[in-house]
Amino acid sequence: MEMLLIHGGKKLCGEVRIHGAKNSTLPLMAASLVCSGECVLHNCPSLSDVDTSVRILRHLGCGVQMSGGDIVVDPTTADRGDIPDELMREMRSSIIFLGPMVCRLNRATLSYPGGCELGPRPIDLHLSALRKMGVVIEEDHGRLNCSAPNGLQGAVIPLAFPSVGATENILIAASLAKGTTVVNNAAREPEICDLADFLNSCGARIRGAGGSTIIVEGVKRLAGCEHRVIPDRIAAATYLAAGAVTGGSVTVTDIVPEHLEPVIPVFEESGCTLTAVGDRMHLSAPRRLRRIKCVRTMPYPGFPTDAQAPVMAMACIADGTSIFVENIFESRFKHVGELLRLGANIKVEGRVAIVEGVESLSGALVEATDLRGGASLVVAGLAACGLTKVTGLHHLDRGYEKLEKNLVQLGAEVERV
Repeated sequence: MEMLLIHGGKKLCGEVRIHGAKNSTLPLMAASLVCSGECVLHNCPSLSDVDTSVRILRHLGCGVQMSGGDIVVDPTTADRGDIPDELMREMRSSIIFLGPMVCRLNRATLSYPGGCELGPRPIDLHLSALRKMGVVIEEDHGRLNCSAPNGLQGAVIPLAFPSVGATENILIAASLAKGTTVVNNAAREPEICDLADFLNSCGARIRGAGGSTIIVEGVKRLAGCEHRVIPDRIAAATYLAAGAVTGGSVTVTDIVPEHLEPVIPVFEESGCTLTAVGDRMHLSAPRRLRRIKCVRTMPYPGFPTDAQAPVMAMACIADGTSIFVENIFESRFKHVGELLRLGANIKVEGRVAIVEGVESLSGALVEATDLRGGASLVVAGLAACGLTKVTGLHHLDRGYEKLEKNLVQLGAEVERV
């Protein structure tokens, strides 16, 4: 069993380059399936979820080559319309392949996705949207048998919730559907804009990405293209949290500062000073952090649910009481029990967590049970006195490239054993 050994108490200083966004790379890889030519993606992170997507594409018949941060996908030989259970179970976002498969082959067979257990993350929005576009979906003992006997048709699709995954599935499928598709209450995340930019570079006609209404005029063919993946805003927020919790001075580079605007007020409220110049952001932390009055997770441009856990780790040693309200996922406080092992004082009632800041945390053996919860344990361990041992690293490897190496570069004492 692998674990991270963290000797806490080291003030982090220096700079770290932020890798490409996991939550953008995966839908871009899936979207390449509907193209008629080779797609080249630059700035792709080296993550286990990316590896899983490569295996899915290869299973479907695509040629895939990886070199450094570049992924080259040749979809011209794709001819399979199924994804094995073992691949679907490895990550939640595997459902993003449903729209592209139906779009390319007029059929798809797959099971419900796996990944982090964060409570119900229903795929009903994906299925109802595709049904509006002419997809016939039969559910059979956990399997989804999908077909589009008359091809995909444009439709008006009002989303009950601005789901990122459902919006992505719709955009990909609608790009080659007959007629015009209108998505109301669409997700507005930067990753949606990145996907739309990619598809438009391939010849799609998408306008309105980044707003709540997106209009897609279907075209007959999408060519391949060359595209650079946007930086990972959640990884950037995590390293900023690591700098803040240790009273450090950290610079994240190769970022888009605008993408971090939803988290900046929270860091400033905690007493940190942030300065953005070009594609860099510098954080300088006070000797002791101040409380964060209330963090409410919301769809973009609200505070991201993926940053909630790392920021909560900051609040554990802040001066005063911080309140966290989780509005996206029902079970996104699983890291709380592990933070308590480190000496945190947190009470949870439903979707609300009340964090009473303590003077210090103490090292302990803790287990990551999901990706961002695992990041919060690492952040807390960096501030804890003594040795913290973090297990469950396969969760962290899904979303952070070279995490321990980057932390060591910043002055932390971290080792993977």
